[in-house]
Amino acid sequence: MTGSDVPSGADGPEVVGAAAPRVDAGTRPVPAGLDARAAPVIAIDGPTASGKGTIAQRVAANLGWHYLDSGALYRLAALAAIRAGAGFDDPGPLARIAATLPVGFAPDGRIRLGADDVTDAIRAEAVGNGASRIAVHGAVRDALLALQRGFRRPPGLVADGRDMGSVVFPDAALKVFLTASAESRADRRHKQLIEKGISANLWSLLQDLRTRDARDASRSVAPLVPAEDAHVLDSTTLTVDETVGRVLALWSARG
Repeated sequence: MTGSDVPSGADGPEVVGAAAPRVDAGTRPVPAGLDARAAPVIAIDGPTASGKGTIAQRVAANLGWHYLDSGALYRLAALAAIRAGAGFDDPGPLARIAATLPVGFAPDGRIRLGADDVTDAIRAEAVGNGASRIAVHGAVRDALLALQRGFRRPPGLVADGRDMGSVVFPDAALKVFLTASAESRADRRHKQLIEKGISANLWSLLQDLRTRDARDASRSVAPLVPAEDAHVLDSTTLTVDETVGRVLALWSARG
C-alpha cells in the first residue's frame, strides 16, 4: 500500500465506507447451542506496520464479521508490565500479568485496561517494542492463547497478528500473510506519527522495524513466518482498497 493511502490511525484503523465490525471483549463464553469452532476464520498475519490491522478491519466490516486485533492484547500485556514494573525478560511475572489482563474492547473501538482508557497509550513506540519483546516468551503466548480463541464466534472472525494462521487458528478457512518492504512500512509509520503530532525520525523507524522483523522471525516460539497454506500478499505498491479487494477475492474464490 502506498503511504498516502494508509489512514492516519492505521495502528488503530478506522473503518471507512462500511459498517464498523463488531468488536467483543472475547472473554464471554459462547452462548449455549453455538459451536464457536463452526465459525469461519480469516487469519491475516504480517510484520509490524504492514497494514494488516487496517485491512483486517475493512474485511471484517465488508463481511459483517467479528474482528480480533491480537497485537492489541500483546501491547496491553506490555503496558500492564510497564505499569507493574516487570522486566520484559522475566517470563514468569509476565505470564501472570497476561493471564489476568482486565481487558475491555468497546464497540466504538476504545480499549480499556481495567478502568483506564488506554487506546492511545498502547500505540506508543515503547509499548510496541515491549510487545515484541514479551512475545518471545512461550509462557506469555500460552497465557494469551485462550483469550484470543475466545473471539471466535458466528458468523465469522477476521483476526490479525503474527501467528493467527500458524498457531492460534491453524484451521482458519483463509490465511493471508500481508507484507511490504521495510522502507515502505517505515515511511507509513513515519507519516502516521507526524500526522499525530509526534516527532519521529525516519531512519530510526526503519532500523527499529528491521530489528523487530529479525526478532520476530528468529524467535523459537511461533516465529513470524507464513503458514504453509497461506497466501502471501505484498502490499508495497497497493492501496488499502486494492489490498482489501485482493483478500475478499481470495475469500470469494473458495467457492
